[in-house]
Amino acid sequence: MSAHPRIVCISQARMTSSRLPGKVLMEAAGAPLLAHHLGRLRRARLIDTVVLATTINATDDPVAELAERLGIGVFRGDEQDVLGRFAGAAQAFGADVVVRVTADCPLIDPALIDEAVGRFLAGQTDTPPMDYVNIDTGRFPRGLDAEVFTRRALDEAAREAVAPDEREHVTPFLYRRPQRFRLGPPVQPRCPLPSYRWCVDEPDDLALIRRMLEALLPGRAAFGWQDCCTLLEANPAWSEINRGVAQRKLV
Repeated sequence: MSAHPRIVCISQARMTSSRLPGKVLMEAAGAPLLAHHLGRLRRARLIDTVVLATTINATDDPVAELAERLGIGVFRGDEQDVLGRFAGAAQAFGADVVVRVTADCPLIDPALIDEAVGRFLAGQTDTPPMDYVNIDTGRFPRGLDAEVFTRRALDEAAREAVAPDEREHVTPFLYRRPQRFRLGPPVQPRCPLPSYRWCVDEPDDLALIRRMLEALLPGRAAFGWQDCCTLLEANPAWSEINRGVAQRKLV
């Protein structure tokens, strides 16, 4: 890898979410969730460009149009083969390093992404160099998720993965093969955190995110995940709004 690799953040989005269709264009604090998400990604200092990977379906035309209006590059591919979509986006935008995020995370923290990217880049001097780093979603609130990996590893996965869940979820082909890909230690908080949930999969998630964004904006546009924790500590009843929503598990 070059001394100055091109780092491309690719976010996936589509309108046909099974639990809350159209969620990425639903509004909170005066803007679509997708606009909040993309705007926060742009604040990450170690990312060279942000790309939206959506599908070729006509139903996702509004998603692509919003991203383009915001000046975000768009790549469109197969709805079910998300791995192939990511590989196509990485190629189209000249990525050496890929940061994978999902558009249902409107509170995603750019500083935390930078921490993961920084750890990944530091691992390039190791022998062998690092292939993959992630944010520990078991210890941080859900909704801050990000993974960083090499374009080489992504291309190998796209060529070889055949299991349906490895095509749909992009990175299982990598982290299920530690004997082949060098996995770096995940980014973890320095102390235990409550099990907050800040991603949007169901109406209760949306209700919480709307309340949080309305409280945080516009006065704290550069808020971080710690500000979100402080907000919920001051309003403990809010975290109960989506307490019953279960996260789908992938081994």
